[in-house]
Amino acid sequence: MAHIALNEFEQMSPAIQEKARPILEKTGKLGEIFKLLALDENIYFATDAMVQRFLLDQTHLSYEIKESIALLISKENGCKMCVDVHKGIAKMLGLSEQRIDEVLEGVDAITTSEAEKALLNFCIKASKKENYKILKEEIDALKGLGYSDVQIVEAVAITGYFNYINTLSNVFALGE
Repeated sequence: MAHIALNEFEQMSPAIQEKARPILEKTGKLGEIFKLLALDENIYFATDAMVQRFLLDQTHLSYEIKESIALLISKENGCKMCVDVHKGIAKMLGLSEQRIDEVLEGVDAITTSEAEKALLNFCIKASKKENYKILKEEIDALKGLGYSDVQIVEAVAITGYFNYINTLSNVFALGE
């Protein structure tokens, strides 16, 4: 049970209800993170924009890499709810069960290129408290593996997004 009162559909603003309606029609329920974000329109719409732009829109990184970051960072942060949600999203976006299982075992278990493993390990390091210790040489190494500045920034932005959403979920005990 969440540590804070969550909005039900009837308590949400009309603008958020408009976003909630298709989800309710498709799934019959709203997730706890949706209900938490719906407490405030600014928080909801800022977060929704990040989800759309970072995860759902086609960007400089593949859906496979983006969802791998989502799963890895959520697992690192101990956010079971986010891991469960993103297992489902990863399947919807075309990731195989095998890939999802490998990601959840850790970067070394993933059948992928060394370049992708380096990027995913970098994201894990970027998600940590001591991310300020990342050196220019580590970023240059990713560039040497073929990643552009934009791809690296995007990967770190997705990492930061998951630190944010995992924190909300964990602090308020969502999904327990």
